[in-house]
Amino acid sequence: MSIESLYQVYLEHPSVQTDTRKLKQGDIFFALKGPNFNGNLFALQALQNGAAYAVVDEPVDEKNERLVLVEDVLSTLQQLGRHHRLQFNIPFIAVTGSNGKTTTKELVSTVLASHFTTYTTEGNLNNHIGIPVTLLSIKKDAQMAVIEMGANHQGEIADYCTYVLPTHGIITNCGKAHLEGFGGIEGVKKGKGELFDYLRQNNGSAFIFSDYDYLREMSNGIREVYRYGTTDANTTGRVITSEPFLTVGLTGDDNSTIQTQLVGEYNLPNVLCAVAVGRYFKVPADKITNAISGYAPSNSRSQMMNRGTNHIILDAYNANPSSMKAAIENFAKIRADKKVLLLGAMMELGQESIAEHQDIVRLLQQYNWDQVVLVGGDYSNIAHPFIYLEDASAARSWYQKQQLNDAYVLIKGSRSMKMEKVLED
Repeated sequence: MSIESLYQVYLEHPSVQTDTRKLKQGDIFFALKGPNFNGNLFALQALQNGAAYAVVDEPVDEKNERLVLVEDVLSTLQQLGRHHRLQFNIPFIAVTGSNGKTTTKELVSTVLASHFTTYTTEGNLNNHIGIPVTLLSIKKDAQMAVIEMGANHQGEIADYCTYVLPTHGIITNCGKAHLEGFGGIEGVKKGKGELFDYLRQNNGSAFIFSDYDYLREMSNGIREVYRYGTTDANTTGRVITSEPFLTVGLTGDDNSTIQTQLVGEYNLPNVLCAVAVGRYFKVPADKITNAISGYAPSNSRSQMMNRGTNHIILDAYNANPSSMKAAIENFAKIRADKKVLLLGAMMELGQESIAEHQDIVRLLQQYNWDQVVLVGGDYSNIAHPFIYLEDASAARSWYQKQQLNDAYVLIKGSRSMKMEKVLED
């Protein structure tokens, strides 16, 4: 079946699913396969459970007209996403970066949604499967689309651009993340820079944090560059306070204040980006302020929560040397008598892993903490004066035994460490 013919099927059943456990009545099921699973084996079950059609790339049942046989299911999903994307003549804003891309995506889409009908990436559906699924979730009434792009190796962002076809792009930063896949920090810049390469070649527009010289350099040659930063930018602002929630003062012609529900000064660029995008698309100033003030982070991303008399910053969605350093330094600035850190190991750092974990230990030693617990990974392979525990379950047991009161607690680690388990009952 051609993409054009499959698209007609999609128009009749405009909801796609790749997981039989999440199927809804009338979905089109795409039978993806990988090293440890084969969705083709569940195609008939998907139809029995209410799927309108199932797209497969292995013969399952030639007599079943609701089975659509294609050469490759993943490629077909991506091509269908691209075909749907081509039906829109609206801004498609792509967001990538080493740190803060999900928060930036959330803030930008929240600001735009206050004034436009806006569709965006749900959760962390920011990979080769999630992105086409996101594209196919966009309805005819869309006025804006904000698409998050995650990547851990070169060529990935360039590939996403072939079906997202972004008109505007944001690279939040290029830090020490996925060093193993990218091959070092210059590889990170090259990989993330593939978004700007696409915009440069296709007359797109970029939003950049002008405080970072490398982003200025990376954006050279792009037709339109809109800058946000602390100085010398279209939109400027500064940190007023972060005790613990960030308050941002906009400078220049505005001079207004935005009280956020975000923890940490490191969120300043994310907030300024959302303001910049809102201004660029002429969202009224009061809507921009109210949208950012009303946004509350979730999914273990710099969440501030109270448990009894304790104040907990849960930042367990991801961790790399750049974000870990920022989180520790921000935590050090909080005025509190008792501070406890439970830090999970950082992953995908390749040959740099030992050195990067040692750097975190050295940073920790510059401050006075009540207690520090380092969990798993390469923390076991370096000397340090702190408590070491093997995994998040052990950290949870330790935490429960402490019976802390009136403490500030930072919990952070790479996704695979699942540090949110520390707070489970």
